[in-house]
Amino acid sequence: MNGLTQAFVDAFALLGSFDHRVARIVLLSLEVSGSAVLIGTLIGLPLGACLAVGRYLGKEIAGVLINGLMGLPPVVVGVVVYLALSRSGPFGEFGLLYTPQAMVIAQVVLVVPLMAAISRQVVEDAWRQYEEELAALRFSWWDTVRALLHDCRFSLMVAVLAGLGRAMSEVGAVMIVGGNIDRFTRVMTTTIALETSKGDLPLSIALGIVLMAVILGLNGTAFLMRTWVMRRFG
Repeated sequence: MNGLTQAFVDAFALLGSFDHRVARIVLLSLEVSGSAVLIGTLIGLPLGACLAVGRYLGKEIAGVLINGLMGLPPVVVGVVVYLALSRSGPFGEFGLLYTPQAMVIAQVVLVVPLMAAISRQVVEDAWRQYEEELAALRFSWWDTVRALLHDCRFSLMVAVLAGLGRAMSEVGAVMIVGGNIDRFTRVMTTTIALETSKGDLPLSIALGIVLMAVILGLNGTAFLMRTWVMRRFG
């Protein structure tokens, strides 16, 4: 049995035995990314909806800006958050650097533009469709935003799942602000990068399998949900 085959065998053995290292890293990854997506949802979806409703000066520029922020380089975000949380930075007194909370902050910065951009597109399409009806009902701007967010709630789940996928697959920013500290800030992506460089292929492969399963599961869920919404509501 060659080395690569043995590495895969050992990786599946780690998964089959519910290895405590794998479980700890996976749970921390889910905790950090889940927290980031929850915060990102509370910020990104309303932000996108607010940008979508109405006609105002600079609307197209706002859309271009949000779409552009979707492509923020993760390492740049990591450096910016690092500088903000370092001792000499504006938030250094809180001691958040190299903690899971710092990783959550970095992931929030990355997922909010993505979720806001998807929300803006979904809500703007709905607003254009129902603009006359909403005007006839004399809905205020804020009432319109709330109504459209509720009406598009199933479609907006795609934005949430996309944000979770982006957060789960992130490595550069979380490594910079989290420090990749064993048993404290080491998540799946940073562990894969570290252990591969050290030659611990079984652990890297095991975590890679889990990460791929999560990402594929999210994409499959998003596809099924979108299909169900289209069939149910047209």
